[in-house]
Amino acid sequence: MDVDESIDEAASRQERKAGPCELCGRPGQSLTFHHLIPRHCHRKKRFRNRFSIREMRSRGLWICRLCHGGIHDLIPDEKELGSSYNTRENLLTHEGVRKHVDWVRRQK
Repeated sequence: MDVDESIDEAASRQERKAGPCELCGRPGQSLTFHHLIPRHCHRKKRFRNRFSIREMRSRGLWICRLCHGGIHDLIPDEKELGSSYNTRENLLTHEGVRKHVDWVRRQK
């Protein structure tokens, strides 16, 4: 098993961490790992030319379920997520995601 595979397996095996969401900041939430470059894109040549395998597998955010679901509902195209919204800052430039995160912040 190479090092890159073990990083991916470790991230996917980690169930949920507890803590503040990296998008909305709500404390005490169960968190899931959101791959900023979706795993579906890791074998695509255009992503491999831009990012290392290690970077694609490790680049992500620990976010709450409400934020995670909102991202995938608002940006269902994984290639678009990986190419245009592959950082926290870029993700928050999407008007729908930004509004959703603002709404989530007001939830209990």
